[in-house]
Amino acid sequence: MQSWQANQPIQNGRFIIQKVIGSGGFGITYSAIEQFTGKLFVIKTLNQQQQHQADFEERQVKFVNEALILKSCKHSHIVQVYELIKENRLWGMVMEYIDGKDLGVYVDEHGPLPEDEALCYIDQIGQALEYIHQQKFLHRDVKPNNILLRADQQETVLIDFGLAREFTIGQIGSMTNAKTEGYAPIEQYERQGKFGDYTDVYALAATLYTLLTNVVPFPANYRQYAQLSPPKQYNSRISYKVNNAIVQGMALEPQDRPPTVRKFRELLGLATTLPMQPSLVDQPSPSVSNLNYPKLEEFLRANKWKEADDETYLVMLQAVDRQNEGWMRAEELCNFPCAVLCKIDQLWVEYSDGKFGLSVQQRIWGSVSDSPNSFDISTFYKFGGYVGWLNNNEWLSYNNFIFSLEAQEGHLPSFGYGVQSFHEWQLSYQYLLPRINSCLLNKI
Repeated sequence: MQSWQANQPIQNGRFIIQKVIGSGGFGITYSAIEQFTGKLFVIKTLNQQQQHQADFEERQVKFVNEALILKSCKHSHIVQVYELIKENRLWGMVMEYIDGKDLGVYVDEHGPLPEDEALCYIDQIGQALEYIHQQKFLHRDVKPNNILLRADQQETVLIDFGLAREFTIGQIGSMTNAKTEGYAPIEQYERQGKFGDYTDVYALAATLYTLLTNVVPFPANYRQYAQLSPPKQYNSRISYKVNNAIVQGMALEPQDRPPTVRKFRELLGLATTLPMQPSLVDQPSPSVSNLNYPKLEEFLRANKWKEADDETYLVMLQAVDRQNEGWMRAEELCNFPCAVLCKIDQLWVEYSDGKFGLSVQQRIWGSVSDSPNSFDISTFYKFGGYVGWLNNNEWLSYNNFIFSLEAQEGHLPSFGYGVQSFHEWQLSYQYLLPRINSCLLNKI
C-alpha cells in the first residue's frame, strides 16, 4: 500500500510531491510540482484506510468515476481536473492548485461573515450546483470545508466530489453511509430514499447557516426530537428574508424545501424572474424636451462629474414621474424608457471621451458575466471591482467615489447610489440591468 512522502518523485520524475494538504474519510491530497513546467498541482488518491479494504479495486473504480465526472465539468466555481495518472496500482487525480483556504477555516478565523459576503459565496456555489444538476449529478457533500476561497479574491470553488452520484429526480435509490453531520439532509440517513436537487439545497442552506453564525446546524436525524434553532437566534444581524430562506431550505422533509437550487437562490434574492418587458417598438418614448437634459449636459461639459451623476438620477426619476418619491419601483425600472437611457448614455460617453456611460458599463458587465443579460450577485461583485465600486472586498461609500477621469473605466454613472441604501441600490441595478441591455442593443 502506498503513501507518498515529501520530495518523492512520481510518474518517472514528472511530479515531485511537496506535502499532504488534506485528508478525509476516503481520499488524501498532495501538492506536487511538475518538474518540466515548475507549475504547482494538487494530486488526490485514495488514502491508506481505503487501500486496506477488501474491495479496494471497486473503490478505485468509484474514485476514477469521480475524476471523470469532474473532468467533464467546466465551470468557474468547480475545481478543474486535468487528468488521471496511475502510480503502480494507485490512481491519482491531477487537479488545479487553488491558493486559498476553505470556508470552514475562514469562518473560524474571522467569525460569522457579513450577510452580503456570505450571500456572494453561496450564490457562486449555487450556480455551480445548478450546473452539476444539469449534468444529472448530485454533489451530496456540500459544506464549508468543501468550498475553497481563492486568496485575496471573493471567489469560491466547490471541491471534493467523492460522494457525487448520478440521479433521477424522485427515483428511489441507495444512499451510502457517508455524510457530514449538520449538513446532510434526512434522506442521506436512509438506506433507500428519494433524492434530487433538494438534497443539495439542504446542504447549501446549512452551509449558509454556518457562514452567518459560525455554528454547525443540528444534525437532521435528531430533528425529530429537537427543533432546529433559526440562524437569527445566533446572529441578530441576519435579515428576516435570509433567515426564513435558510429555514425553508433546511426543511426536514424534502417536499417542504425549495425543489431546486435556483428556487432557493430566488428566496435569498440572488436570482429573480423579471417581469415581461413590452416591445421596444410599441413603447411610447417621452419627449426629450420634457426632461432636464441641458442641465445634465452643462455639468458634463464642465467635468463636474458628481453634479452630473446626481443630475442623471434626477432625470431618471423625472422620466417615470417619481421625483417626489425619490426612488423607482421594479416595474418602472424593468420598463424604463429606452429613449432616456440612450440619451443619458450618449451624453456621458461623449463628454467623458468614452470613459463613462451605460454602454461602457454594459460592455464591462458582458466581459465578466457568463449570462450578460441576467443579474447575479457574484457577477455584480466582479463588475464592482472592475469599475472601482468595490475596493479590497469592501463596497465604497458614495463619498469615496472618484469623480474625475482618474476613476476606473465605467465608474460613472452610479444610478442613484448617493441617495439609496446599498441594498436598495443593488436591487435597483438588478432590475435596470436587463433594460439597459435591451435598450442599447436596439438603440433608438
